[in-house]
Amino acid sequence: MAATIRRRLQRGAASTAVAALVLAALTASQAPGAAEAAAARKQKPAPPADTPIDGGSTYFTDRPPLHRPAPPRDAHGRGQGTPLGTGPAEAGLPATVLAAYKKAASAVGASDPGCRLPWQLLAGIGKVESGQARGGAVDAEGTTLQPILGPQLNGHGFARITDTDGGRYDGDLTHDRAVGPMQFIPSTWSNGGLDGTGWGADGNGDGKKDPNNVFDAALAAGRYLCVGGRDLSDQDDLDRAILGYNNSEDYLRTVLSWYTFYRHGTHEVPDGRGVLPVHRGDAGTSGGDRTGRTGSAHHDHASGTPGRKPGKDGSGTGKPGKSGGSGTGDTPGGTGTPKPKPRPEKPAPEKPAPEKPAPESPTGPARLTALERVGDKDLSATAGTEFAASPRVRAKDAAGKAVAGAPVRFALPASTGARFPGDATTVTVTTDKDGLATAPTLRAGDKAGAFTIRATAVGRTALAVAFGATVKAKPAPKADKLARTSDKELTATAGQAFAEDAVEIEATYQGKIAAGAAVTATMVTDDPKKPVENDKGPYFKDPGATGDDKDEPVRTLTGLTTDADGLLKLPKIYTDMHAGTFLLRLTTADGAVLTVKLKVAAPAGS
Repeated sequence: MAATIRRRLQRGAASTAVAALVLAALTASQAPGAAEAAAARKQKPAPPADTPIDGGSTYFTDRPPLHRPAPPRDAHGRGQGTPLGTGPAEAGLPATVLAAYKKAASAVGASDPGCRLPWQLLAGIGKVESGQARGGAVDAEGTTLQPILGPQLNGHGFARITDTDGGRYDGDLTHDRAVGPMQFIPSTWSNGGLDGTGWGADGNGDGKKDPNNVFDAALAAGRYLCVGGRDLSDQDDLDRAILGYNNSEDYLRTVLSWYTFYRHGTHEVPDGRGVLPVHRGDAGTSGGDRTGRTGSAHHDHASGTPGRKPGKDGSGTGKPGKSGGSGTGDTPGGTGTPKPKPRPEKPAPEKPAPEKPAPESPTGPARLTALERVGDKDLSATAGTEFAASPRVRAKDAAGKAVAGAPVRFALPASTGARFPGDATTVTVTTDKDGLATAPTLRAGDKAGAFTIRATAVGRTALAVAFGATVKAKPAPKADKLARTSDKELTATAGQAFAEDAVEIEATYQGKIAAGAAVTATMVTDDPKKPVENDKGPYFKDPGATGDDKDEPVRTLTGLTTDADGLLKLPKIYTDMHAGTFLLRLTTADGAVLTVKLKVAAPAGS
């Protein structure tokens, strides 16, 4: 009786008052101790009232196949990966992605065993959010080969989230976009956690928290799903966790259908060979959910119990019951036997899978066919300065007319030190009414050299424009005058050293401080016509020498440079046993010369 009440109310409950009646009815009919357990669950901390993890972005609405043939095996009976297609291939998970889910679930299980996080739940979310990182298109470290970005969260059919990361993660300087295999919005990744530091995690131990890395993203998602003391073996906690990712009942049903599918068995396939889903939710229906998204498209191939007529929302039948029970519809099922419904005369056949996975629909206008470079000259800047001009392209259609509103991504090679604002290597810019997309100001790094900037139409990777860029080395700072900062006489006794930092000079150029100016210091003879390096008297020691060479006299030092204030303190000066007046000559490449007298007195009693 309790199971019947639970199932009916789960399908129709819509208010807190009804939920309270359900709890009362269930606890009255259960064994002693059930009421206390229910009360304990009710007292769990509530999850944070925050923007959903993916910002209410679009997601894949494909459902698992109705029938599950066994995974293929080779001649020796061993399981093997399958080519793209339906049936057993749908249960194939890319090797690196599968490893990331299992590693994340294990880590969360060690730190929060009461959560009981199953890795299949991460797989269900990963399938719906990114098609398992686009079928496993990741490198050996688990980082996606290309960025996976959701649509611009500009309030048109989705939540409105203005830029929070300066384009660091999503390359968008106007609005945020969901990023990576698990589709975190930048604000949630970087500062949306309970402690204010964000949900970002380092799942592969490389010292970085990268939402584009499936190990990092899976661990972050696992921790989020367990927040607030949740126990994911409890259906209510499981539902709340998934709805916190994307607050949509259709999203909940879709994730749970894949979660159940994977719990019945999976097999590993090579990276890049996973099945790509095709259908994405769209802002095409009215109503919407609390994230600000106006609805998702539903498809007639959504799975459910064979022979059962889909519910009015196009999915299975009602809200799922407790996990682990017998299913109703395509979700982990409630208990008891559902009220039978008439079978359709003939179930609609599933659509055959395409020979190749269909690419994601471009977020820009579909009529975009070409990008055209604007400006003929390559770009150049001096190291540490901004480029005077920015890369610019024009988007055109097949008729050669400008296309407005098309997203264009500008990307820098990782090897260069040049960066867009926010230390970003990629930015996405939307074309204006004239079809123009101009990258933000680009700053050169400190290293000289040449590199290439690529502009591509988002979703149309074949459309690309290359810009040559050159970073020139900084000119050497100049100094046309050297002067001592003190007029104190410099004296020492033969065989001993002058005082520490005895000689300090200031360099200027045209009356202004000369920071970073190169100076050469030489102990010279007093020949007024042609002073040469002296072989006796005061000397330096080579700061880089070791062993027996570290005490060898050095009478010329190069590579000395003034500091930010144009000052230079010479290294310690030693003396041999020669007494007298000696000369220290300081010079710069710009002709500045300063001669300093060093007086060496004979030892007492000599």
